[in-house]
Amino acid sequence: HVQLVESGGGSVQAGGSLRLSCSVSSYSASRYCMGWFRRAPGQEREVVATIDRYGRTTYTDSVKGRFAISKDNAKPTLYLQMNSLKPEDTAMYYCAAEGDCLWAFGYWGQGTQVTVS
Repeated sequence: HVQLVESGGGSVQAGGSLRLSCSVSSYSASRYCMGWFRRAPGQEREVVATIDRYGRTTYTDSVKGRFAISKDNAKPTLYLQMNSLKPEDTAMYYCAAEGDCLWAFGYWGQGTQVTVS
């Protein structure tokens, strides 16, 4: 069983930065594929970025060059550094984990709100 707890959300002006964190309560956290998802009001949830057990990353096109996903297996914690934030990045952001990036993510955090004005 994996428990995920996000933190670091908040309100920021356009062009600003935020760093989201997700603490992972699992002794085998390094083996998981981890991801950040977001859901804006009235929209479907979308994947923002993923990182697999080998450190390989993927990003949705709208955040490439602005966001960076990383993880610290020693803590273990997942991060999302968000720079050059835009109003369209406003959403609830969720941390997720699964055994493989090709599978549907089965472990989810409670979410943290990001508001860009």
